[in-house]
Amino acid sequence: MKTTIRIYTALVFIFLYLPIAVMVLYSFNSINSTGVFGGFSLRWYRELFRDTETLTALRNTLILAVISSLVATVIGTAAAVGIDKMRKRWVKSVTLAVTNIPMVNPEIVTGVSMMLLFVFGARLVNASGVLGFWTILIAHITFNLPYVILSVLPKLRQIDPHLQEAAQDLGCPPLKSFFLAVFPTILPGVLTGAVMAFTLSLDDFVISYFTSGPEFQTLPIRIFAMTKKRVTPDIYALSTMLFAAILILLIAINVLQARSEKQQSKKKY
Repeated sequence: MKTTIRIYTALVFIFLYLPIAVMVLYSFNSINSTGVFGGFSLRWYRELFRDTETLTALRNTLILAVISSLVATVIGTAAAVGIDKMRKRWVKSVTLAVTNIPMVNPEIVTGVSMMLLFVFGARLVNASGVLGFWTILIAHITFNLPYVILSVLPKLRQIDPHLQEAAQDLGCPPLKSFFLAVFPTILPGVLTGAVMAFTLSLDDFVISYFTSGPEFQTLPIRIFAMTKKRVTPDIYALSTMLFAAILILLIAINVLQARSEKQQSKKKY
């Protein structure tokens, strides 16, 4: 039985990470080929840093991902606290159901509907060229919110509901009592939601395609435009760098969460 489990686990990891390993390998290919490996070289990394359009798209994507994830984390954490404090069960259930709609809704429906909303709003105020950075930012915040809320809510349910009240009885104002008594406990969930929002924003194509204008191009849209001709190995190099950055970020978050949980367990005993 143990051997079967190990084989199954190994196969799962192979299917998940073998494509990434091949991509990383071919990012160091010395020739422009996807089928023949001509030897190790940093050629495509040098070509990447000479491609100004791709670097501009990467910069736009990172700025968008950072801002949208931070705003979604703040709003999502506040929303999760509000939902957790709801007394009526049916109100809480309806609120959660409505909150989860952007997460289960097909991306193309969300993208088209938000594009129509922005265009309709622009016509009401006689504005033109409304689609751009601000519209895509609003769209990313919208679809990131449910993931932050779902990451924070379980942590709120794990803490003592009277913890904040006890801090207020000791003289803390409501806002200060939240940040001193509640926030350190739910911090792992907040960080998880922030990382999830960042990676989703970094990766999104469909919603970005419909809500961005011609003057603001994200990396997925740039890569999609390149596929109409031919994807060169410098995109493999860029994807490898993004994968390494996300991997380092996830490792750092896991280490911080492990330390936080260890400190909390020490305080209990």
